[in-house]
Amino acid sequence: MSNAAPKAIAVNKAVNDVIRSDRGRLMAGLVSRLGDFQLAEDALQDATISALGHWGRSGIPDNPTAWLMKASFNKGIDRIRKAKREGQKGQDLSLIIEDELTMHATEEIPDERLRLIFTCCHPALEEKSRIALTLRTVCNLNTREISDAFLDNETTMGQRLSRSKAKIKSKGIGFAVPEPEQWGERLNTVLSTLYLIFTTGYVSRDCGPRNLCLEGLFLMRLLNQLQPEDPEVEGALALMLLTQSRNKSRVSNDGATVPVSEQDHALWDAELLREGQELLARAVERRAPGAFQIKAAIADCHMETPAPDWAQMLLLYQSLWRFEPTPVVALNWAVVLAETGQPELALQKLNELKDVLGDFQPWHAASASILRKLNQPKKSAQAYAEAINRAPTDADRLFLQNKLKHLRNSQA
Repeated sequence: MSNAAPKAIAVNKAVNDVIRSDRGRLMAGLVSRLGDFQLAEDALQDATISALGHWGRSGIPDNPTAWLMKASFNKGIDRIRKAKREGQKGQDLSLIIEDELTMHATEEIPDERLRLIFTCCHPALEEKSRIALTLRTVCNLNTREISDAFLDNETTMGQRLSRSKAKIKSKGIGFAVPEPEQWGERLNTVLSTLYLIFTTGYVSRDCGPRNLCLEGLFLMRLLNQLQPEDPEVEGALALMLLTQSRNKSRVSNDGATVPVSEQDHALWDAELLREGQELLARAVERRAPGAFQIKAAIADCHMETPAPDWAQMLLLYQSLWRFEPTPVVALNWAVVLAETGQPELALQKLNELKDVLGDFQPWHAASASILRKLNQPKKSAQAYAEAINRAPTDADRLFLQNKLKHLRNSQA
């Protein structure tokens, strides 16, 4: 009994590690082979349960991911055969059991995670549903993480995901690779999805097996190779590179978030920074501006030496508003307004956003900062307290606590 418990723990850990790090790859491979989203999820679940028993008896395989892929595929075939026996509509097995080498030789998109992202971004689904479904399927984000990314209620997001799966099934939407000429109508959603993958990892500072930052960067680099000389792809990749270049400088020794304007430039990754700037310059030279190019340019201005170029950023947010007239863009625009010496106008803009962003933590943090600039310490302290209460990470919470402490000390 004493030997069985550690073995069971090891097996359970091995299964969980594979699902955490490789669920996206497994789902992408299964969906492409089985041709059905729900069937792939069910098959993977069946195989995961089988792995717990089989690995416990025979030991953990040398390649756990490959074992789960094969077992899941077999479970999927079993489900199709069972559906046929029960008189349900089943898929033609001859369309599923193909030669693997032939399948890979004819794929337009060599990485199956990116392949699944393109197919999840089908025009028949709402854009928000496309992104949410991709985050769940490819990146193994749970419903709570996805709802947080969209500023949505968890229950509402769960219902959205369920409706998306049902729509895929009812409309018979196939998970086929789109032809290159069809990429344009899906490209913006794909870019938004890949960037959300990256930022979700960046905000959570996840450096474990499911490193979403590196996964987002890898997929965006791959997309840039598949869609060369596209200024928006270049802009999105540049934005990721510029952001990632600051990774080592964004948290102080005491664990608090460090704003870009206060970061130690010596800690920035010079190679990533140079690559991002060069990529952005090439994109701008193509004279086909888009939202991601503008966001990358804003990031570049934020990283100017010796101080951010707030005036240029103000103009860039005005341009971005034409592409993305969203509350979050308006919030960031207001923050830049305050930095250019217009705190009264910035506060007015923030107040106009209260009904929409009143539950959004950055809105309270921005309010606190702007109210402080306007010498309204009591209201600023109240806003800081609310922002601290809603802070998504310990680092952000400590940063805001330090700001509040400094505010109170200055009033003593």
